[in-house]
Amino acid sequence: MRTGILGDVSASLTLELRPVSSSPVSVPVLRTVQVLAGASGGAHVRSLATGLAARGVRVTVCAPVEAEGEYDFTSAGARFTPDAVSALRAACVEADVVHAHGVRAGMRAALALRGRRVPLVVSWHGAGPGAGRLSLLLERHVARAAAVVLGTSSTQVDLARLRGARDARLAAVAVPEGPAGPATVSDPGKTRAELGVVGRPLLIAVGSLVPRRGYSVLLDAARAWRTLDPMPLLVIAGEGPMRAELTRRIHEEGLPVRLLGRRRDAARLLAAADVAVLPSRWEARSPLAQEALRVGVPLVATAVGGVPELVGEAGVLVPYGDAGALAAAVSGLLADPARRAALASAGRAQAATWPSEDDTVAQVLSVYDELTSRRR
Repeated sequence: MRTGILGDVSASLTLELRPVSSSPVSVPVLRTVQVLAGASGGAHVRSLATGLAARGVRVTVCAPVEAEGEYDFTSAGARFTPDAVSALRAACVEADVVHAHGVRAGMRAALALRGRRVPLVVSWHGAGPGAGRLSLLLERHVARAAAVVLGTSSTQVDLARLRGARDARLAAVAVPEGPAGPATVSDPGKTRAELGVVGRPLLIAVGSLVPRRGYSVLLDAARAWRTLDPMPLLVIAGEGPMRAELTRRIHEEGLPVRLLGRRRDAARLLAAADVAVLPSRWEARSPLAQEALRVGVPLVATAVGGVPELVGEAGVLVPYGDAGALAAAVSGLLADPARRAALASAGRAQAATWPSEDDTVAQVLSVYDELTSRRR
């Protein structure tokens, strides 16, 4: 299982008679198909598959081949099948419950289930405010097709209801712990040396290089950090279509920023940072924010979507698109070690209130049980 910052899902539940050697009574076995439309969300799907399989659920993960290579769902106790349309339909034939993670996965699952009375659960990852017309149409179709929509924040639940969901519920998703536990974040000094950050602050942002992440505004803020002494280095772990544009700006404007590309050790990098930065236009339950608070790294984030609900008073929140406010918040923290220490402590305390992986699995399984009991 990979350590990452986060993270979409899908599997199929089907009733089967399992003989018990000491009794003629048969035990029903749930079969669930977890559907992923991409590699994003794979860490959560693996965590869910592991927990469900441990509880006796038959789990099939239908996802791109690269997601299986990255997260190894098979070793988590699941059966893996590629995400071809024919494979998804075949996996759903005897399913008790199909669980899609994300709107695109939800659309694929809805089409595969057409004509079948199998309940569809969708973990909602809507595009948020400002979504294009095509995204809105897709969200409406998926919201109405789902028996239950699970949102990781109150804003997502509200959005799903606005799109027409019959039953939308809050279902927080825990960020899975790395397999190595504390060792994965054990030597920040070594990590900083590897990045060439000695005697200067380290700032970090994590996420795909796409417009909604707010990296253009982040680079605007980085201009102000050039005047600080020592000048901090901002590293961005992620890959995406904005790489060329961001690279050009970094070089032309002489910004103290380095693009690291997609990293599997993002949690290790985060633990070595002085401040984590989340400049997004929209977030539901940000994996970066969860990881930062959990390991005690002060967070500066935009007050959008589910971020205020998630972070509470344990982070510094600024308006989206305000580069000056973002730059000032980071500069203020770098100049105030006591404030950073207080936020680190508050972050760990806030993280302790979040559901565990076991809590997440238990809630999902209760939804499955509720839906399958209606069909009996």
